[in-house]
Amino acid sequence: MGVIPQPAVLEPLPGVLRLPRDFSVGCSGDGALHAGRALADAMRSRHRSNCTVEAASSPSMRDPKSGIQEFPVALRMENCVPSISGFENKEEGYELTVTEGEGVVVRALGPSGVFYGVQTLLQLFPVGGGAEDVMEAEFELEGVKIVDAPRFKWRGTMLDVGRHFFSISFIKKFLDLLAMHKINRFHWHLTEDQGWRLEIKSLPKLTEVGAWRASDGGESYGGYYKQEEIPDILAYAAARFIEVIPEIELPGHCGAALASYPHLSCRGDVMETPADWGIHEDVYCAGREDVFEFLESVLGEVTDLFPAEYIHIGGDECPKVRWKKCAKCQERIKAEGLKGENELQTWFIERIARFLKKRGRKIIGWDEILDGGVPHESTVMSWRGYLGGTIAAKLGHNVIMCPTQHCYLDYRQSVSQDEPGAWYAVLPLEMVYAFNPIPSPSMTTRHTPTCIASDSEANGEKRLEPGKDGDGLDASGRGVTMDNATDDDPPGIGPSARAGDVEGEDDDETAARDGEGQHRCEMPPLTPEEEKLVLGAQANLWTEYVEDEQTVEYMLLPRLCAFSEAVWSPQEAKDCGRFLERLQSHTPIFDAMGVKYRPCR
Repeated sequence: MGVIPQPAVLEPLPGVLRLPRDFSVGCSGDGALHAGRALADAMRSRHRSNCTVEAASSPSMRDPKSGIQEFPVALRMENCVPSISGFENKEEGYELTVTEGEGVVVRALGPSGVFYGVQTLLQLFPVGGGAEDVMEAEFELEGVKIVDAPRFKWRGTMLDVGRHFFSISFIKKFLDLLAMHKINRFHWHLTEDQGWRLEIKSLPKLTEVGAWRASDGGESYGGYYKQEEIPDILAYAAARFIEVIPEIELPGHCGAALASYPHLSCRGDVMETPADWGIHEDVYCAGREDVFEFLESVLGEVTDLFPAEYIHIGGDECPKVRWKKCAKCQERIKAEGLKGENELQTWFIERIARFLKKRGRKIIGWDEILDGGVPHESTVMSWRGYLGGTIAAKLGHNVIMCPTQHCYLDYRQSVSQDEPGAWYAVLPLEMVYAFNPIPSPSMTTRHTPTCIASDSEANGEKRLEPGKDGDGLDASGRGVTMDNATDDDPPGIGPSARAGDVEGEDDDETAARDGEGQHRCEMPPLTPEEEKLVLGAQANLWTEYVEDEQTVEYMLLPRLCAFSEAVWSPQEAKDCGRFLERLQSHTPIFDAMGVKYRPCR
């Protein structure tokens, strides 16, 4: 059976269940009723089937007295489902059985479990993709028992809408694809150097100016989401058990904001939204109080709009060139008793974190937030390999793994020059499938830091101390190259490639930023207790080289299928060969949904 992600337990049962094309679904509990409607909607769009959905206290295939067929599909929320009681994340688990005598029965402890059971059930229906295949008089489902629950709580996917803007209707389609693969976090990268995509009513220039840039042809390119549109997206995501995590980049990657309000930079001379990719040296001035007034206004409106527990604040690729030459920033370093620009960034982020904490929120940051000392109570998103996440977990912080060598879906899917995506890197399907969010000891020696763990205490927790040779964790970029692989690298993959030099940086400054001369730092493996701090993982789709909706779909699929097994399926059950076989029966669903994907070769 071509179920993706692979369930924890799948046991074939004898017999075949024949369901009428327009079958009835009985649901016990509000959560089950919601899942029943989702099932009916999907059956209508994929199979032209008109299912009826009804509430029932104890739905079964046949009326116990008359024996008349009642509900051939039963969705049940129950207080106890013994088969899933042993799973760590049992609240999202389900049991699904298909038998001739009882029909289809989905049992779960909560609404998300019933919903995920329905997502699996939908994959059991045969899909050919042609009109002749969708109008059979009945469906035939093979007998099976599936017992399933996710390996990790955090199963995320990020879409960058800063580099290229995507419509609300496409965001919903994107969410549908995430839900189908049991992804439960949508990380919405809303601000960038090249575009500010969220309306902030108290700061209208952010979208009047920052949402637009000059295209290659000279015309204005861009767009933004009105605040009135956000509740619709949040409700759409919530109906699919997806939490939306907004990202507002700081203190770097903020060129669009600085073009809107130039006085927020150190020099005040950013006059237009940047149109070129790479790392830009103009960042928020850490010495100006009005920068924090601005950010608190922005984040105040963001937290009013988004109910998520976490707000992503970026924190990555922030050059210190401007801060080193800025009198106000140097005054701030002296006044706060900081040791340098790295600690200034930590101070900057901690100040934002305190503001968000007052509003009941926690911060997530890319692994550069380790540089100069990890901010208090932060969650680290480890993208430059596994090492940043390993360090963070050993310091007692929650971690989300998204190493470039497995999780960056903007990379080309083969070495062919006809492939869309980032020109400097390749990430084949098999490498995504090989991903394990829990690092092995050998994985923790890559992307060597120039900071070391310290037993010193600050704010009641362990901190990191900066090394002497650079800015902390290796900032050599976010990628693997096609032309500089080493013997230590997995097949088809190479060490990190620089995402782009800082504009205007000389060689000495680049060397300092990239940590030239850094020492080797081998971390011991995570202990069982530290492994529990790995909340899960995330696949990231940046869009510098992904300009339209069909290309987003092509870059996402089928690699999202492989990623979903890394975060949902038991590690010991993974088998790439069998996955590729299951994928052959999975992709016709994409055809039925009208989704573009890279054919499996």
